[in-house]
Amino acid sequence: MRVLLTGAAGFIGSHTCERLLSAGHSVLGYDNLNSFYDPRIKERNLSKLEENPAFEAVRGDILDKALLAQTFARFEPTHVVHLAAWAGVRPSIEKPGIYQQVNLEGTTNLLERCRENGVDRFVFASSSSVYGDRDQVPFRETDDVSRPISPYAATKRAGELLCYTWHHLFGLHAHCLRFFTVYGPRQRPEMAIHKFARLMDEGRPLTLFGDGSTSRDYTYIDDIVDGVVASVERVEGYRIYNLGESKTITLAGLVALIAKHMGVEPELGHIETQPGDVTRTFADVTRAREELGYAPSVDIDEGIRRFVAWYREARGA
Repeated sequence: MRVLLTGAAGFIGSHTCERLLSAGHSVLGYDNLNSFYDPRIKERNLSKLEENPAFEAVRGDILDKALLAQTFARFEPTHVVHLAAWAGVRPSIEKPGIYQQVNLEGTTNLLERCRENGVDRFVFASSSSVYGDRDQVPFRETDDVSRPISPYAATKRAGELLCYTWHHLFGLHAHCLRFFTVYGPRQRPEMAIHKFARLMDEGRPLTLFGDGSTSRDYTYIDDIVDGVVASVERVEGYRIYNLGESKTITLAGLVALIAKHMGVEPELGHIETQPGDVTRTFADVTRAREELGYAPSVDIDEGIRRFVAWYREARGA
């Protein structure tokens, strides 16, 4: 396979590139290294990937139609894995316009490049946020997702619909993967696990949104990448898949687990739950198990242990 992967310098993207390269595929990583978090982190990820002769990096924006056209024409991908997005629920409430531009216009640009260049295999990174705030669990791909509660969630659901439209009109084979709170080495620094570990390490207090009873289905990066690669290898028709651990932990339980592995007693404070945040997430992964062979295996205790080991090693670098 010749895989064009957007968002290659990011957390999930860089791990996915590594796995595809180790499987013997050629990969072009496309990323604009934006300032949502420190671009130097992303540059390090890309530089490491560039040590592999089967990898090429293009530092560019998915809103740049001319550059996309040149890249598709030159690289001639067989598959596109679209992970690039403006991320985060809370920031999307503050700056919805950039989410619309990048997540909708950018996705449309890629779908059009696929159509015009005869690329008929497309894997799209969606999000568990499309399920909104619901009481019924676990979340299934057949559930109603017509009530997203943040602009970010709305753009991810819209991206799924765009993929279906190009499938219907032009025969594009597309998988939409709903990721459930991915964590692990190289996780974005503003995400909860990384942020909590850093604050504990620095001896600073933690501020939790709500009373600690909200719960999430945290998914270790290796398990997510298993699902992504399985999807790339099997993409056929139009399908939506949950990729999660199919287990949950409360926010209070997560903090206690991080504290255990960090060997600290954290100081905690609480503020009101933020707009756009959901009460719980919980993936039913039956479809992914049956159709992709997806079998998540890293539980949250082991995953946090691995994350803390990486954090300490990276901090000392």
